[in-house]
Amino acid sequence: MAKPIVAIIGKPNVGKSRFFNYVVGQRISIVEDTPGVTRDRVYADTYWRDKEFTLIDTGGIEPESNDIILSQMREQANIAIQVADVILFMTDIKQGVTADDREIAMMLKKSRKPIVLACNKSDNYGNPPAELYEFYHLGIGEPHAISAANAIGIGDLLDVIYEALPSKESNEEDNERIKVAIIGKPNVGKSSLLNRILGEDRSIVSSIAGTTRDAIDSEYENEFGKYTFIDTAGVRKKAKVNASIEKFSVMRTLFAIERSDVCLLLIDATEGITDQDTKILGEAHEAGKGIIIVINKWDAIEKDNGTLEKYKKEVYQKVTYASYAPILFISAKTGQRVNQLFTMINEVAKQNAFRITTAVINEVINEAIAVVQPPSDKGKKLKILYGTQASTKPPTFVIFVNKKELFHFSYQRYLMNCFRNNFGLVGTPIRFIIREKHEK
Repeated sequence: MAKPIVAIIGKPNVGKSRFFNYVVGQRISIVEDTPGVTRDRVYADTYWRDKEFTLIDTGGIEPESNDIILSQMREQANIAIQVADVILFMTDIKQGVTADDREIAMMLKKSRKPIVLACNKSDNYGNPPAELYEFYHLGIGEPHAISAANAIGIGDLLDVIYEALPSKESNEEDNERIKVAIIGKPNVGKSSLLNRILGEDRSIVSSIAGTTRDAIDSEYENEFGKYTFIDTAGVRKKAKVNASIEKFSVMRTLFAIERSDVCLLLIDATEGITDQDTKILGEAHEAGKGIIIVINKWDAIEKDNGTLEKYKKEVYQKVTYASYAPILFISAKTGQRVNQLFTMINEVAKQNAFRITTAVINEVINEAIAVVQPPSDKGKKLKILYGTQASTKPPTFVIFVNKKELFHFSYQRYLMNCFRNNFGLVGTPIRFIIREKHEK
């Protein structure tokens, strides 16, 4: 399950970035007294008590501003609101309730998301200032006095956010569905594939690159199972990401990957795999998601007996780090092999969540050591003591050794291949965490 998202929303210069940096624990957002310094959303994973969540810092909203930068900031704040599970509305108690605060409050109420109201710059210890009560007039619940600069009231505010985060129980039905993100460059057929699956024109289909700018969720059930398909905007090359709306689309794609169980990377068969495709695939790989490489528009390719295998070889040569990902050749336009996707999605999701007992893991490690002896350096030999699985999604293994520096990358790769040969683990990355015996 993806982490819940908390978006910090408010006018410029109310202390959003200072609060963000304090909670995250590092200076990610720039903190200045100049309004509008934070122009792009910045996000980071953090936790409070036993819950992890993603915190998004946004540029300030000025509802009536015609300034281009402020308009872009308003647009990216709107996107943060849409993807958020909880909204933290940050205000300035020293300024009191302003017209902009009222406009923002109206916009937030329309989102129908849980809203937590914080009144920042309450810099004195003791009883809440009298000015706090004015903020009840915004009509979005109890205001909470804090000082991000002096760390006053932060814990109490995080407790309120904690209570507003979605519970595990509320996600039980959602967890029954496999969440599938359809990712790739613009104009490779992502929306066409979604429409073919759903049997309706849910997304706009156009030959103009970048028509789909939002990440659209579509729930779907068939004889293979229950799915949530996330159709995303295409990710362009950075040199082409000039308009602010394209930057927002890139961020949406990254969030779609984060929320997914399986990513379908669509590649245009007529173009072949490009550097941009490899970068998008790399995002899904680093996020530890199940991956299927889908070659679309296969009907437009002239073929002979060796065309398919030759194409596969070229793809894997470009993405050697993701050679575990299966490749499927389809045509969203004609429906060729589209139904085969479901069996593949189910298998990759299962492999990404696969768990192996410690006894079996160590049997495989011992067999691998017997076939290829561990490396040595200056008379010191690597000893692999034992291994155990730490987590799933992706399968993550802790390997205990005598000396970490002796466990060279090449031998790690060999051991990973042994795991794949024995357990399958098709379509999923594998993570190794190397520890020495005395380390926890």
